[in-house]
Amino acid sequence: MKRTLYASAAALALGAHGAQAQDLVFTPGEGAFNWQSYDDFAASHDLAGQSLNIFGPWRGEDQRLFENLAAYFEAATGADLNYSSSETYEQQIVIDLEGGSPPDVAILPQPGLIQNLISRGFVAPLGADTRAWLVENYAAGESWAGIGTFTGPDGAEDLYAFPFKADVKSLVWYSPDNFEDFGYEIPATQEELRALEAQIIADGGTPWCIGLGSGGATGWPATDWIEDLMLRAYPPEVYDQWVANEIPFTDERVIAVMEQFGEIARNPEMVVGGPSGVASTDFRDSPAGLFSSPPQCFMHRQASFIPTFFPDGTEVGADADFFYFPPSDAVDLGNPVLGAGTLAFITQDTDAARAFLDFLQTPIAHEIWMAQSGFLTPHSGVNTDLFGDPTLRQMNDILLNATTFRFDASDLMPAGVGAGSFWTGMIDFVGGRPAAEVAQEIQNSWDALR
Repeated sequence: MKRTLYASAAALALGAHGAQAQDLVFTPGEGAFNWQSYDDFAASHDLAGQSLNIFGPWRGEDQRLFENLAAYFEAATGADLNYSSSETYEQQIVIDLEGGSPPDVAILPQPGLIQNLISRGFVAPLGADTRAWLVENYAAGESWAGIGTFTGPDGAEDLYAFPFKADVKSLVWYSPDNFEDFGYEIPATQEELRALEAQIIADGGTPWCIGLGSGGATGWPATDWIEDLMLRAYPPEVYDQWVANEIPFTDERVIAVMEQFGEIARNPEMVVGGPSGVASTDFRDSPAGLFSSPPQCFMHRQASFIPTFFPDGTEVGADADFFYFPPSDAVDLGNPVLGAGTLAFITQDTDAARAFLDFLQTPIAHEIWMAQSGFLTPHSGVNTDLFGDPTLRQMNDILLNATTFRFDASDLMPAGVGAGSFWTGMIDFVGGRPAAEVAQEIQNSWDALR
């Protein structure tokens, strides 16, 4: 990563804003970045002498990367940007807002918490123009605009949050060497995936490693499976209705998807350790079977973060790789993608806050982080050749090819359900309880919240 003093023609434009020369990780005007978008933004935003306070979830390395990006906003506008976070950021933002000390902009990964803050009048709407921008410039833009749309204090829906920095969950991890040794090919459809499972079993192997253990959050990996399968079985509108409990957990479509997951997780031939192994194995330990000799399993469905828990020395792209969890050929639903991400919203409606949301619409705001590490974006106007990591570029291609993107359902549901009865219910289901009984108990917990 190159660090340099700001030095380019862009400096002349920014000089009028009073920006001081400072360290920036990439020299404006150099490389394949969209510097034009940066110059245009700088020319139209003069915030000299103003400050901008941003509160977000990023700490450690992610905080450093965000602050690297924030330096460009400061240089372009002349504003002084101050970023803060907390280990208990979900609670801290509520304390700050209730105490009358709001940041200008807050960034959170929990839509349910954002809705609560909006309902209490703490968040300013972003307006129709920003919504139209998302629809036009993000892949599966209607999906992303929907993720940022919430119900206001007056009961009307509006765009309140801007999605920035995404995560992909619709991934299947595997060992390329194992696939090559056994002659297996990457499946392009759910039907081909079923055929691959059958072939692996016929060859004496086990298709999947799954682990649901996660301390107090045990069960959540199964909810991701249910969500991914739901998006491949029914239109996204059904997913949305399920998330909102407009159709209950006891709906036959939900139960059918649970049973489809059960055909994998409750089948001793399909999963390492059988159902008891699935329920008792920690999700962080579950990928290990991909790398044993001989392999204990051949596939592991998990989000983009899972390589953190691969054995030391594992090289992604060589020792391990991934493919898109494929759609079904039986129903024409395009390429749905399950994921998560962070959402930026205004809690103090200042010129600097609005300018920062404008900044997030520029390709350069995405490319600067992309070119370092740990960033995915659905922005269709970025240069994906700038990704510093080819693995992230592949993941981002999945985002850009998505026809539908949906946020993790359990994160959207009330905490008592999404982070409660849904998690525990999946453990009961894998343990052998009938899907209809488990679904009824989850629905009962939802009904109790009314």
